Amino acid sequence: MRILITGSSDGLGLLTANLLSKRSHQIVIHARNPSRATDAKTACPSATACVIGDLSTLSGIRAFATEADKQGPYDAIMHNAGLYLGPFRRTEDGLPALVAVNTLAPYMLACLMKKPGRLVFVSSGLHQNGDAGLKDMTWQQRDEEHWNSGQAYADSKLHNVMFGFAFQRHYGIPCVSVDPGWVKTKMGGPNAMDDLDAAVETFAMVCEGSGEANKKETGHYYQMRERGFREEAADEKTQEKLLKILEGITGVRVPE
Repeated sequence: MRILITGSSDGLGLLTANLLSKRSHQIVIHARNPSRATDAKTACPSATACVIGDLSTLSGIRAFATEADKQGPYDAIMHNAGLYLGPFRRTEDGLPALVAVNTLAPYMLACLMKKPGRLVFVSSGLHQNGDAGLKDMTWQQRDEEHWNSGQAYADSKLHNVMFGFAFQRHYGIPCVSVDPGWVKTKMGGPNAMDDLDAAVETFAMVCEGSGEANKKETGHYYQMRERGFREEAADEKTQEKLLKILEGITGVRVPE
């Protein structure tokens, strides 16, 4: 299989890339700048290619879609790149970087890139705290003064679960979301208690469409099995509302 993994210069993305490479898959990794790309290629020397792209800006996302497609076609694309807690960082588009990387990038890439064999969206158990009402997704009304990165992160991870269901309906290919759990990575921190190896194995499973992920066209996975999720995420009207909002923000629509 040929698999693209965004956000794979370190953390779970890199670990998954190495595991899948050992299983003889062709892995295309991603780094946000040349320096990170050098580190990524050193850490995953068996990678087939490394595509550089800044997923925090609309122009950067579009450019990455074009460059990444040159390395395709893909059997699977895993949207793993993400930002977690931190101060409000406004991009050149006037949007919070966390929202751009976690929500806008997977949406735009899923719309702009050639359709792969399957799509994987990385979520989190914190999606349970997300705003299913989809209010003020870009924090333009609340602005920097009221920024809450924990809430913004939870919102984005709910969007990621919704993407799995929404794109499966629109594209008719397997599209799933996956929860890595709380694991000891740079993002998870040293006190994380979930099984890191199981998280990586689960990421590999949903990319390959093997194991439990071979049984259904869509679903939400954790520790090698399906896991419950916010029921609103499976509501088609809520999914379509999300897609319409994102079309308005990005100017990119889900292709027919």
